[in-house]
Amino acid sequence: MLTSLVQTLLILALSPLFTGLIRKLKAYFQGRQGASVLQPYWDLAKLFHKDSVVSQDASWIMTATPYVCMTAVIAASFMVPFITTSSLGFVGDLIVVVYLFGMMRFFMALAGLDAGSSFGGMGSSREMTVSAIVEPTILLSVFTMALISGTTDLSGMSQSLATTGFDLVRPALFLALAAFFISTLAENARVPVDNPSTHLELTMIHEAMVLEHSGKHLALMEWSSMTKLLLYLVIMANIFLPWGIDTDLTVLGLATGTVAIILKLLVFSLAIALVESSMAKMRLFRLPNLLTVSFSLSLLAVISYYIL
Repeated sequence: MLTSLVQTLLILALSPLFTGLIRKLKAYFQGRQGASVLQPYWDLAKLFHKDSVVSQDASWIMTATPYVCMTAVIAASFMVPFITTSSLGFVGDLIVVVYLFGMMRFFMALAGLDAGSSFGGMGSSREMTVSAIVEPTILLSVFTMALISGTTDLSGMSQSLATTGFDLVRPALFLALAAFFISTLAENARVPVDNPSTHLELTMIHEAMVLEHSGKHLALMEWSSMTKLLLYLVIMANIFLPWGIDTDLTVLGLATGTVAIILKLLVFSLAIALVESSMAKMRLFRLPNLLTVSFSLSLLAVISYYIL
């Protein structure tokens, strides 16, 4: 319980930092100075000091959605191994984590529709279109790792791969990792699927759904989105590439696990920044092409596991 609590608090505390880091790296690659990596913390503090304004036409869904989203990512954080494989894996496995994110997406789409604005409805419609392809891809990708490790418990999957060395490394792992990386961009509203730094109506998906939120509610929505991005990066780091994670709760193991997760998160943050700096946002009607590629990769991962 204690290790799970500490890991969850670390994930919540570090999520704005890695969002700021990705923004800083993007600015560097684009020849700009950019804001400080700590800017997301100042933004959240500013929003938490403001009151929330809710449309008089909105129902309880608009008010409840920020708390549902924050609760979903906190619950998922308890199940995802961060520095050590010791977590509350017995209360839920990969299916629970995926559908906690699905519940978060569902309530965000409802909140986008609830205010009655055209932007919110447009963003919700686009989000559901994207999720129809992304969700099966995520499940197939992580199911591939479940087949390789022999369990659907995220901590057990990480433990199995980390303690067997490179004996379980096979093509299916890298195919699933590539599919999951593309899905991470789509699930977290990153380029080329969405642009997280614009409010232009032609490009908005995630931003359109949270456009009607303000003050403390907007702070919770933004914080939960940052935490969700970090959780996806942690899943890539510790489920697909778990080597270095602590498996026995020793001082040396915890130190090694801390260094390993920081290095892996830095690499994935750099990869996202490179993708967003070198690619333009795709047209909405071309997104199924990209997402179908990720689904095909995840399907090939499952097939190759049985063939090879």
